Amino acid sequence: MQLAIEPDRVFTALADATRRDIVRRAIDGEEGVVELAGHYPMSFAAVQKHVAVLERAGLITKRRIGRRKVVRTRVEGLRVAQRLLDQYEQLWRGRIDRMTDLVTTNEESDR
Repeated sequence: MQLAIEPDRVFTALADATRRDIVRRAIDGEEGVVELAGHYPMSFAAVQKHVAVLERAGLITKRRIGRRKVVRTRVEGLRVAQRLLDQYEQLWRGRIDRMTDLVTTNEESDR
């Protein structure tokens, strides 16, 4: 079953620096949760909670390989965030273009 990715959950998960770093580390390859925990000044349980938030948001997958639980970034989750940010960028670029046109028109009429 494919997990539906909700933009609000994605951005909530990415609001935390540790979770962003976990996503970054898991892009390059599968890293075990135990190894991930070694990168942060917090308990293993706290890292597990961060991983759970990312998994619920659809940003990572977690699977068992032997005794290890490994995580991998789901690029689809990052694409959800990128598409939404692209929409906002288009919106703001359009507004800036309209403001530029208004300023140019006003300057020309003042001459």
